Amino acid sequence: MNIEKYSSLVLPENKRWENLTLANDFMFGKVFQDLDLCLELVRLILPELDIERITRHEHQKSAHETLDTKGVRFDVYLHDDKGRIIIVEMQVANNKNLPRRTRVYHSEADLDAMDKNTPKLYKNMPETILIFICAFDPFKRGRHIYTFRNICVEERDLFLDDGASTIFLNTKGRDKDISQELKAFLDLLNGKSSDDDFVKRLERRLSYAKQNKYWRQEYLLTEFEWNEAKAESFEEGREEGIAIGEERGILKASFDIAKSMLKAGFDSMQICALTKLSLDDLKKL
Repeated sequence: MNIEKYSSLVLPENKRWENLTLANDFMFGKVFQDLDLCLELVRLILPELDIERITRHEHQKSAHETLDTKGVRFDVYLHDDKGRIIIVEMQVANNKNLPRRTRVYHSEADLDAMDKNTPKLYKNMPETILIFICAFDPFKRGRHIYTFRNICVEERDLFLDDGASTIFLNTKGRDKDISQELKAFLDLLNGKSSDDDFVKRLERRLSYAKQNKYWRQEYLLTEFEWNEAKAESFEEGREEGIAIGEERGILKASFDIAKSMLKAGFDSMQICALTKLSLDDLKKL
């Protein structure tokens, strides 16, 4: 198949390249390949950290995937000037599994940090901040931002201080709990433009990304391979279902024949020989 024809033949309107928005995780990763935009984003979300620069920056980073284990892929993965690991994920679909997914993402980030063979490993484990930007309210409390850290249930002012925190941003929030600049960014993900300087620069970067023919090809190929794998999995399941159905049909026919033979007075051994059923099977009739 001509991959260029794939978009119009298979992909729904909202997944076609020309219609992609910043909320699409592939496009999100490409836009935030721009180091300055990425730095400004994490500064907006984490103003209290006074992040000066990014020292490591990757997009669509695969982590610890092997032949027999499923790894994860981070939309945006970076280290800041204080050595903190910051992961940013764009999440459009609500699969109702985000709380448990955070455990996997933090684990993968920790494994990545441990690969460096840092002396005094536990003491020097970096702080890890996992940020999910959601196009829905994951906790239905109306907030734009939900921040989680490990605390003592009995002593609510006692933090574990394990260096792990998780932030959920909600583009559908109603409360006045974030800055106007961050609100403008979340509104952009909802399809609402503004005169905000950061938003304007993101829109220009988005326009640039859509003109990049190599990124377009990469996206179409990725979507094609994903849909092909999905179709293959469906076909395998369908064929397996047919085989199981045929096997059950044959078994039912054997039981029906056995019942008729028993009524006609045939010997059990003769019935077993003809129907391939066991004596135990006959006792069930």
